[in-house]
Amino acid sequence: MRRGQNSIGVSLQANPEIDFTNPDALIAALLPAVREAGRVEMAHFRKGVEIEQKADRSPVTVADREAEAVLLTALSGIAPGVQLVAEEDIAAGATHGYARRFFLIDALDGTRLFIRGKPEFSINVAYVDDGRAAFGLIFLPPSERLFVTRSDGGAYEARLPLAGDEAFSALNWKKLQTRAPDRNALVAFNSRSTGGASAHLLAELNVHEARPLGSAMKFCLIAAAEGDLYARFGETCEWDTAAGQAILEAAGGSVTTLDGKPLTYGHFARGFRNPHFVAWGRQPLWRSGDEASPNARGA
Repeated sequence: MRRGQNSIGVSLQANPEIDFTNPDALIAALLPAVREAGRVEMAHFRKGVEIEQKADRSPVTVADREAEAVLLTALSGIAPGVQLVAEEDIAAGATHGYARRFFLIDALDGTRLFIRGKPEFSINVAYVDDGRAAFGLIFLPPSERLFVTRSDGGAYEARLPLAGDEAFSALNWKKLQTRAPDRNALVAFNSRSTGGASAHLLAELNVHEARPLGSAMKFCLIAAAEGDLYARFGETCEWDTAAGQAILEAAGGSVTTLDGKPLTYGHFARGFRNPHFVAWGRQPLWRSGDEASPNARGA
């Protein structure tokens, strides 16, 4: 494969050497590939795709693979020598040893919903440094909403038109801030596939409304003050959550395991699988072992 061209023949402008640990510089360098990956996905979304099955029996489509190829080509040029851990690459048999710094890529998060024609899928790119999600970018191609962490430490949203070619500096950025939770009117986002597993916790917190939603967009909507929490008691992998955690934390939220500790990354030995976790708009309202209390129940 020639540098600057991905496996589906789409030419991407070569990136000059940049400081990829500078979030603004990284976003600017990544935008052409993110936009191209979004175009690829939307083209397949509109016309439909054939479904294949991976070894773990989860579905995969040509859209997953083509979008991932676009992003990996770009990141290989932006950060040469830095390990790239990508969902479909791992599924195809790639193996990775320990690395302190690496990228996590889920080029099409929400494949099952994509196949069913639901516009609830995302492009996730995260940079991990010493176990922490240090940078996150999530793009929602159907709505053209782009969520990122920026160099000032904040989380931001902008519209990234698929039909355009606007550069980073031309986008209209809005800084995000999570909302303070109202214990009598909590809004939770639920996974469409495993949302029932968290029903006990939502009842204990006296959640007012639980909205089923796919992909990492749940983290983004909490960061944008459109909800208060997302509990996931089903299987996820690090590429599903790292970008969302970085964005949510930068907006004032937190993502913790059930014992209240921050969710961490780089767990190569367990195949990048996450423990159960809760994403919160602010600090945790509950942790494993807590007694049901008037405050917890919103009474």
